[in-house]
Amino acid sequence: MPEDPSAPRLRHKWRMPVEWLGIVPFLLFALLFLILPTMKIVVGAFQTPEGAFTLQNLADLNTDSIRSAYWTSIRLSLITALLGCAIGFAMAAAVVFGGLPKGIRSPLLTFSGVASNFAGVPLAFAFIATLGPVGLITVWLRTEFGINLRAMGFNLLSFNGLVITYLFFQIPLMILIIIPALDGLKREWREAAEVLGATGAQYWRMVALPILFPSLLGTFALLFANAFGAVATAFALTGPQLNIVPIKLFAQIRGDVLGNPNLGYALAFGMIVITALANFLYIWLRVRSERWLK
Repeated sequence: MPEDPSAPRLRHKWRMPVEWLGIVPFLLFALLFLILPTMKIVVGAFQTPEGAFTLQNLADLNTDSIRSAYWTSIRLSLITALLGCAIGFAMAAAVVFGGLPKGIRSPLLTFSGVASNFAGVPLAFAFIATLGPVGLITVWLRTEFGINLRAMGFNLLSFNGLVITYLFFQIPLMILIIIPALDGLKREWREAAEVLGATGAQYWRMVALPILFPSLLGTFALLFANAFGAVATAFALTGPQLNIVPIKLFAQIRGDVLGNPNLGYALAFGMIVITALANFLYIWLRVRSERWLK
């Protein structure tokens, strides 16, 4: 009896492509450590401690303390994102267009790749050992030049100190993201602008910056989300002294006497919404900028 010609096609249709096996570990990792915890947070934000459905957790976010924490976190994220974009863009432009030695680019990118992921307790300890009350630079300035940072009002364990600390990973992240965009600016565009009589400032104002604007705005949104979700660095550096959302969230989740885990879930849900909007804006603007640079 001849074999059914459709049988091989059916076997081929249901055969799992081998190349998909390579991303199975990533899919499992994302499911276990990203998707499921996020779903638990979202569900917990709408539950009572007994498991019943409620909107009270979200209503409890409308208190002076929590509103102040969100505003402080948003202000911290906006300032560090703005400064990170400005300083990082200037450094990246100096490397790409500033005529610096070519050997500087590779070490800068290597350092940026490491520094953009250097956060948490190690980063907080590094800054305390450097700019803390008895830090290396603090003591050196006081003994060698008579400059007392504490007397001048500088305190690392404060909002301004946290801004400086966050810039350590915000600036390198900006450099990593914006250098490819700067590389995408075609030389012909500048030559055409010069032929038409444009100065360097006019080229940047009328040609380069409009093209780079989606990338700059998208990177700003990414840096905002990056700072807004940082918790380990802030808690290790300032402890409960600074009223920001990640620290308040930690206080609710850790289960002390005044802790309310479901209110903590609601706080985390609010953070997820804000960071998701920022990341969506980054992705959308990134796609638009890539169309321009093609």
